[in-house]
Amino acid sequence: MGQNSVRREGTQPSVPHARERGWDDELHGAGEATGAGGGSTTSVPAPAGRAARRRGATGSGDGDGDGTAASGAGGRAAARKQAKKAGKRKVLRWSAIAVSVVILGTAGAGYAYYQHLNNNIQGGVRAGGDSGVKKAAPNALGDTPLNILLIGSDSRASAANVALGGGKDLKDDKPRADVQMLLHVSADRQNASLISIPRDTVVPIPECRSEDGKETFPATTNQPINSTLARGGPGCTLTTWETLTGAYIDHWMMVDFAGVVAMADEVGGVPVCVKTGVWDKSNAIVKGGSGLKLPEGTHEVQGEQALQWLRTRHAFGSDQNRAKAQHMYLNGMLKKLQQQNAWTDTGRLMGLAETGTEAIKVSDEIKSVAKLFELGMQLKNVKVDRLSTITIPTKEYPARPKEWLEPLASSEKIWSMLREDVAMDKNGDKAPAKGKPASAKPKKTAAAPASLAVTVVNGTDGNGEPAVEGRAKTIATALQEKGFTEAVSAQEGKPGKGTVIVYPKASGDQGRADAESVATALGLPPSTVRADAAAEGIVLTVGADWREGTTYEKSQDKAGDLPEGASDKAECMDVYSVYKWDGKS
Repeated sequence: MGQNSVRREGTQPSVPHARERGWDDELHGAGEATGAGGGSTTSVPAPAGRAARRRGATGSGDGDGDGTAASGAGGRAAARKQAKKAGKRKVLRWSAIAVSVVILGTAGAGYAYYQHLNNNIQGGVRAGGDSGVKKAAPNALGDTPLNILLIGSDSRASAANVALGGGKDLKDDKPRADVQMLLHVSADRQNASLISIPRDTVVPIPECRSEDGKETFPATTNQPINSTLARGGPGCTLTTWETLTGAYIDHWMMVDFAGVVAMADEVGGVPVCVKTGVWDKSNAIVKGGSGLKLPEGTHEVQGEQALQWLRTRHAFGSDQNRAKAQHMYLNGMLKKLQQQNAWTDTGRLMGLAETGTEAIKVSDEIKSVAKLFELGMQLKNVKVDRLSTITIPTKEYPARPKEWLEPLASSEKIWSMLREDVAMDKNGDKAPAKGKPASAKPKKTAAAPASLAVTVVNGTDGNGEPAVEGRAKTIATALQEKGFTEAVSAQEGKPGKGTVIVYPKASGDQGRADAESVATALGLPPSTVRADAAAEGIVLTVGADWREGTTYEKSQDKAGDLPEGASDKAECMDVYSVYKWDGKS
C-alpha cells in the first residue's frame, strides 16, 4: 500500500459546494487499495483563506471580476460587495483561528499541550490483510464517501476494564470485537448510516497478520466476526468487513469499557428510552446480565450506566435488539453534541479533545488531534433524520443454532447500496446536486477498440457461491465481437463482490477514457471504472453481481429501499417480559 494521508479525504481540491455547505473538507483517500502497513503523513494543512489573502493583496481572483480597479457608482457597489464577502470570509477564518489558539494556547502550554493530546492517542495499522478492495472513484463533483469502522472491545487488560466488565480471569485473554458498526457518510456529506453486524455472526474471515507482523492467522469460514480482533487486531476486523461488503473502509476507531464511560460522562449523559422499567439481572434460566436498572421512560445515562445500556442483550431479547439499543445511544450522542455546539464551542471542544484522545485507539493515518478534528467536522452537517441505523438480517447458524448467526442473502442489498453510495433513508432533497464538476478539462477520446488489450477475470464466486465456469471467456468473446479484438480471458479467477474495470493510474485521463469505452461496450456504469497504481493494463473483473448475460443489466438501488427487517430505528426499547421492572423493588 502506498503512502497514506488524510488531507482532503472525500473531496478533490477546490470543490466550491463543499465550502458552501459549511465544511471545509481537508481529508482525502487513505490509499488506493487495502493492504496492511503503509506509511502516514502528519502534516497539518495550511489555514483556510491563506490563498484568498494573497489574492486580496494583489486585487485579483475573487470571482466577481477581472481584478481591475472599478470606478464610479458601479465600482463602489462592487467594492461594498467584495468587502461584505471578505468580511464573511474573515469571520470564518478567525473562528477557525480562535479554535486553534484555544487548543494550542491553553494554560500557556502551546505546542506542549497539543503534543500532550497527540500522545494520548493510540494507533495501529489500518488493515490487517489484503482484501483487494479499492477506494470508490470520485463522483462528478469530485467527492467520495467516507467509511469508518467503529469497534467496541471487551478487553480486560486494565484494572478499570475489569472493574466495569467483570471477568478478572480474562485479563490475559485476547480481546474480542463485541460491538461493530460501520459509519458510512455519503459523498455529499448530507446523509449517513450506522450499519451493525451482531457479534456472533459467522462470516468469511480472510488471512490476517498480527499487529506486530510476527504472526499470520489463516482464513476461516466457521468463526464469528467478533473473533477478528484476536486474529490480528482492529486491522483484521476492518479487512473482514471489506471482504464481506466489497466497500473500501477508510479508517477504524476502537473504544473499550472505560472509554465508553468516560465519553458518556464528558457529554453529560446520553438520552435513551425504555417502554417499561428494565432490570437486566440473572434469573433461574439465564445467568449473567449487564445490571442495567431503569424505570420506564427517557433517561440520560452516563458512567457505568451508559456501559450497561450498551451491553444489555437479555432484557432486549436478542443481539439484533442490542444493536438497536446501541444505535439509539449513538443517535442520542450525536444529537447531544449538535445541541452543545461541540464543533464550534471551544470549551466543549477542549473537554472532548482531552477525554476523547484518552478513550480511543485509531488507525495510524488519523492518529493526530488535527486529523480527528477534521474528521469530526465532516459529521456536523448530517441531520439526525438523515442518519439511518441498520442491522443486517440474520438467521441461525446451522452448526450452532443456539449460539451463532449467519447473514441472510438479503443483506447483500445493503452492501450494494453501501458500495454505490445510495442513501439508506428517504428523507433527502430530490433536487440535483449543485456545484461545478471537479474538473473542466475536455474529456479524452478513447483509443480504437482493436488497439486496447483487455484482460477479463472471473470473479463470480465473490459472494460465496461457486464461480460460473467459463464466465471470463464468455465476456472476452463478447468484447471481441464488439471490436476489442485483443480481449483475452485470464487463466486464474479472483472473487469480486461487484464488477470493476481497473486501469493503470499512470495512464491518467487517457487510461480512464479507454477503460470507460470497455464499460460502455458492455453496458457497465462509469462507477465501475477505477484507477489502480498496480495495474499493468485494463483488467475487467466480472463480479458476483453479473453471473449471466453479456450486457450488464443491474437493477438500480433506490434510496431507502432496504431489505425487510434491516432498519432498526426505535423511539423506545421494548423489554423482554422476564426483565421488566416495576420501579419499586
